[in-house]
Amino acid sequence: MAIHPQQRERIASGKGFIAALDQSGGSTPRALKLYGVDESAYSNEEEMFAQVHAMRARIVGSPAFDQRILGAILFERTMDGEFAGKNAVAYLWEDKGVVPFLKIDKGLADEADGVQVMKPMPGLADLLERARARGVFGTKERSVIKANNARGIAAVLDQQFEVARQVVAAGLVPIIEPEVDIKAADKAQIEVALKQGLLERLDALDPSGPVMLKLTLPEVDGFFKELVEHPVVLRVVALSGGYSRDEANARLARNPGVIASFSRALTEGLTAQQSDDEFNKALDASIESIYQASIT
Repeated sequence: MAIHPQQRERIASGKGFIAALDQSGGSTPRALKLYGVDESAYSNEEEMFAQVHAMRARIVGSPAFDQRILGAILFERTMDGEFAGKNAVAYLWEDKGVVPFLKIDKGLADEADGVQVMKPMPGLADLLERARARGVFGTKERSVIKANNARGIAAVLDQQFEVARQVVAAGLVPIIEPEVDIKAADKAQIEVALKQGLLERLDALDPSGPVMLKLTLPEVDGFFKELVEHPVVLRVVALSGGYSRDEANARLARNPGVIASFSRALTEGLTAQQSDDEFNKALDASIESIYQASIT
């Protein structure tokens, strides 16, 4: 199954960044609260997801959500939902020129050996097949590293690359996301071990099935250069990881070749109470600042 050539070219060489709109069960209440919607606005999970879907629809429907956005990562419910009366995946690509990705992990397991690997993903093959049929280009799967523990880091990477191989076999492009906790006391040392582990595993992959990397912004500027230039890596993107948008942008701008894939930092300053004009202006300012940091 060939990868969509126009979408591949847009992600590989386009100017812009990827919007992470994939808040799921655990992160949704906090995302809604930051957006000005507290728990009193919904009484069950269905109503909560309806509220966050309305937020996402407002973002992607804004005139500010334009060609500066190369791709968008969706939650599974969003993939099956609609924007402006059209399937969300089709709307993104056909109406906005935005390449669709899907979050496929089911959340994090409990911490062990200084890391949190991904929970089991029953039904992954069926989900990948459904995503491919919908027109999704790639996937995203997140683990978290909290300590410089060799066994834990190896466990995260082994699991990530095993899932990545399944995604590639399904004709999709995986975004491998071994997030490093920005509060980790030995963050810089973790990044050294992580990069070495990534390079070893990337070298074993077939370049005909490209992957992407989503990484925490590093302590050493330009630290991901070998990853950016690796022949099997389509693009390296960065998560905001709890940094403010200004801090994330400043760090991103010091890492050439890396582009943003921000979630909370993208929506910082947006509220449900804003008029459409206020909302669109705030979103445009956010997108422009992240875009400039991504193309520096």
